[in-house]
Amino acid sequence: MDLWEELSQKRNMLDKAINDLASNGYDLAAKERDYKIATNKKALELRAEDMPVTLINQVIYGYDNIAELRFNRDIAQVKYNANLEYINTIKLQIRIIENQLQREYSNTR
Repeated sequence: MDLWEELSQKRNMLDKAINDLASNGYDLAAKERDYKIATNKKALELRAEDMPVTLINQVIYGYDNIAELRFNRDIAQVKYNANLEYINTIKLQIRIIENQLQREYSNTR
């Protein structure tokens, strides 16, 4: 594969990664919303049951549904961050190929 083909392939990979980032970002936002809504509802329930406010923050994360939502949110965050890192890696690879092309072009003159 020559450098032009490799550059084209990397640009296509970058386009796909950016589309994936949008999807992962939406998923992260939805999971964050679900987690915060459930946490707030549970905190209000515990407060209505006369649990001291100072204990609610310590107790709330031990409930199964809250822990599961937090876990799902954290997984979505990891996917999003990994996707960002992948995009940065592809951009670096593109810059390297472009520099190689520039060197080759300048050597042919």
